[in-house]
Amino acid sequence: MTIFILGGLFLDESDRMKKTKHAQIRIRTTVLRKRNFESSSLLASDYLLSRASKHQSKIPSLLVATMTIASSGYGPDGVYRSLKPTIAFPSDPALSMVPFLFRDAAAFPDRLAVADADADSGATLSFSELRSAVLSAAFGLASACGLRKGDVVLIFAPNSLHYPVAFLAILSLGAVVTTVNPAYTVQELSKQVSDSCAKLVVTVPDLWPKAAALHLPAVIIGPKGFASSLAPVSPFTYFSDLVSYPIPSGFSLPSVYQSDVAALLYSSGTTGASKGVVLTHRNFISTALMVTADQDARGEGPNTFLCFLPMFHIFGLSVITYAQLQRGDAIVSMARFEMEATLKALEKYRVTHFFCVPPVMIALAKQGKMTKYDLSSLKFVGSGAAPLGKDVMEDVSKNLPSAIIIQGYGMTETCGIISKEDPTKGEVRKYGSTGKLVSHLEAKVVNVDTLKLLPPNEVGELCFRGPNIMKESFLCILLSIVCYDMSLHVQSEYHNNPQATNLTLREGWLHSGDLGYFDEKGQLFVVDRIKELIKYKGFQVAPAELEGLLLSHPEILDSVVIPFPDAEAGEVPIAYVVRSPNSSLTELDVQDFIAKQVLLEGTMFCLSICYKEYSRMQGYECFLKHYFGDKSGLKMFKCKFVITSLNLDMLFLKLRMFRTSFNNL
Repeated sequence: MTIFILGGLFLDESDRMKKTKHAQIRIRTTVLRKRNFESSSLLASDYLLSRASKHQSKIPSLLVATMTIASSGYGPDGVYRSLKPTIAFPSDPALSMVPFLFRDAAAFPDRLAVADADADSGATLSFSELRSAVLSAAFGLASACGLRKGDVVLIFAPNSLHYPVAFLAILSLGAVVTTVNPAYTVQELSKQVSDSCAKLVVTVPDLWPKAAALHLPAVIIGPKGFASSLAPVSPFTYFSDLVSYPIPSGFSLPSVYQSDVAALLYSSGTTGASKGVVLTHRNFISTALMVTADQDARGEGPNTFLCFLPMFHIFGLSVITYAQLQRGDAIVSMARFEMEATLKALEKYRVTHFFCVPPVMIALAKQGKMTKYDLSSLKFVGSGAAPLGKDVMEDVSKNLPSAIIIQGYGMTETCGIISKEDPTKGEVRKYGSTGKLVSHLEAKVVNVDTLKLLPPNEVGELCFRGPNIMKESFLCILLSIVCYDMSLHVQSEYHNNPQATNLTLREGWLHSGDLGYFDEKGQLFVVDRIKELIKYKGFQVAPAELEGLLLSHPEILDSVVIPFPDAEAGEVPIAYVVRSPNSSLTELDVQDFIAKQVLLEGTMFCLSICYKEYSRMQGYECFLKHYFGDKSGLKMFKCKFVITSLNLDMLFLKLRMFRTSFNNL
């Protein structure tokens, strides 16, 4: 985060930006009015095709509607529907995630399930070994730790062979997993523990100094023995003991249902501060089938996925780890990305798929042809979290000629997936697209101000509905006449945050806070964000939280945090800080203050400008030149300042609007 110190320079609240062609890209300040609930999927393409074939002479207009939906996914009711083949979701309400994952594993007991690329021993688990480890760990957690259905367990650890074992063992007991970034501070950890009511923490020795401060019973993943200075102050159990527990004949797992909560994953979501996203077993199962359907459609056998994206994040946990294991694919775990180690793992394990974020794609693009290693096994390399440029995708494709480079789009609230590319050989690519909606997902694009439904190629807020999506508490409509049963939709929400739930989930639709559009072929393009979040290397940074921390400093009167474009990180946060009178506060002082409270790894602290030496107009020009560069049209955006009052909302709004306008000059 870059910090700017402002010495009494404020935007005049009375100043107003004139409307431009970019006026639709702005922060919403009014409550969106409610619309009538739109019944879902009555015009789904498969249903219409079957009806039209029987009654073509009687209802020709229905056939026309079918043709429209089948070609673009856009229906006469203004709803976009997935063009992917339908999926048979499990109808048994008692079939939860763990038995669903192992439903076919008896047919391939010796097939590789999980490998640890970081372990010197090359530790691996076959599917039969994974199942045994999960059941033993579940019994150990229940007997040694007293874990019961509904209890919340915090997993505070990096990727490893043991992460999916712990995750699945907790779920098999009907307990709930909440994950956290290993780089979190004690303050950040304590906040999540308090909100989630976690009763147990699963961690590693390296993180014990922070985990111990939580004063929770702990399970330690790693070799036995602590240094005396790190002696546990809370009851603890070694994970290695849990997975070796002999299971008595009388032990049985509790009944766990698809409607039960599986995970409480924290995300800034669409409305600012971090909130717990409630995801059920059905959400994960639906996502797993939606994500892997393309592999089945291509008739592929088992694949191998490299996972260095964090398993504490929804994509690493749901889309890679759980989804691929339930299909019978192998997961190669890495704690972090390092180029040489990654290339070695790709060759050693004959990896077929790996997913990453734009900074890694840029590194791969700059790497040149990687002839040192045999990477011919690669089929797909995917990227998400932020758009990739055409040049980067083409360069990676040249360096990894056996792989198809794709992009995708998802949110924690959608259990990690909304759309993804699935190009075929010879197909003309539309760079910038995040692909088409995954199977059984519906979408609509609405005008930000009026909620009017928008047709293809018009930009508006993206809204989604489907079995993988966090749902509000409302009565779902049963539509068994369509391809799938709408009663399978889940009634979930943000944990302990009804206000955020009501803002994000309205009338059965998830309002993403993202601006985008569909083209005439059903390709989804995400072009901007309405929400005031900053995406730093795929992670969400809430400006309001950083502003709150800055304002807690006794010498800071006010602050505003805004995003700044960055080629590798996507965006970096920049803080403009107003010092109190006679304060000598410097950037270093603020850095030290923030460093004690939040994660700063990889963030950018580099510049300071004190506008005190400038006249009002000179100071404003200096700000614009620094923030936007020396672009033509600078004089168009000059305006006056007053030094009498501070309006943080207006300042924040204008900074964002100026960035949007200048970036599009």
